[in-house]
Amino acid sequence: MALKLVFLGPLEDLAGAPEREVASAPSVSQVLARLEPDLAAALSSARVKCALNGAIVHDRDAEVLKSGDELAFLPPVSGG
Repeated sequence: MALKLVFLGPLEDLAGAPEREVASAPSVSQVLARLEPDLAAALSSARVKCALNGAIVHDRDAEVLKSGDELAFLPPVSGG
């Protein structure tokens, strides 16, 4: 089965699309390891947050993913 990756803001430009489907993996870090090096490096930044089915993931090495999950990558926000 697969995971749905969602890229928001400028991360969409880096990924080349707003969404992508990838083979299921147990952890965020394992998903990132399967992506293109430039995209994986950008998504690995401590400033980029990721949300699993709407909840922020704090430990990217934790084996919390399962097939059918949605993993969204949120860019750093700015404003004032």
